[in-house]
Amino acid sequence: MKLQRLAPFCGVLLLAFASFGCNKLKARNELNKGVGSFRNGQFQEAINHFQRAIDLDPSLLSARLYLATASFQLYVPSGDSPDNIKVGQDTIKDFEDVLKYDPNNVNAISSIALINYYMKNFEKAKELQEKRIQIEPNNPEVYYWIGQLDWDMVYPRRMQMRKDLNISNPKDPLKPDIFPPLPEKARAELAEKNGPLVEDGLKALQKAIELKPDYNEAIAYLNLMYREKADLEADPAARDADIAKANELNEQANNLLKAQQEKAAQTSK
Repeated sequence: MKLQRLAPFCGVLLLAFASFGCNKLKARNELNKGVGSFRNGQFQEAINHFQRAIDLDPSLLSARLYLATASFQLYVPSGDSPDNIKVGQDTIKDFEDVLKYDPNNVNAISSIALINYYMKNFEKAKELQEKRIQIEPNNPEVYYWIGQLDWDMVYPRRMQMRKDLNISNPKDPLKPDIFPPLPEKARAELAEKNGPLVEDGLKALQKAIELKPDYNEAIAYLNLMYREKADLEADPAARDADIAKANELNEQANNLLKAQQEKAAQTSK
């Protein structure tokens, strides 16, 4: 009698397992279709396939990552239209959804950081890059990004101050050696605001170069950061030393770039 009573339950259970397995197969099929559409540049169609795959199998992490990546293709970097901003915000949510299942997914973290960078949310982008350090501490790209983001925050502040004081150089505003130092009060104020970020940026870029000595982009930004540091110096000798170091790095970056371009030209022949 007990077996007779269990029979209907077992039948329902078997049907449930069969349905579960069938959904997983359907999800894989939708994933494959989505990948095909993605490779053909049909991103909205790919998104639809990836979403159906997730609906069929919520545990399919690759579909979630592909969905977010396809959404990213629809975002126009730095575009400030309301529709484009919404695409960017929705894409961030899609990548955050990936992190719910895989908190250390570097692809998702770096993509969210990049979108925040394009949206000029530099502090948030830096916070995410610092999270990457915990996952891949020997990746020079992470330290480069932190240094660049620090510069993105300090440079506009310095140039706005010079503009307000009518001390600027329209020919080359990146080079403080071409125009006079800031008045002491303004210099001290700027040093308080920018000093910690400048020091952080210098350390991060130096670490990037330590890990990758021919990192041309990091060397170029280290040059720019030394120019930021120069405008914070109270001692004229220290200012001159910073500018000399910046000029040295600038030349090094240019030489590296030239060598890389020549190598690429030789390879393409």
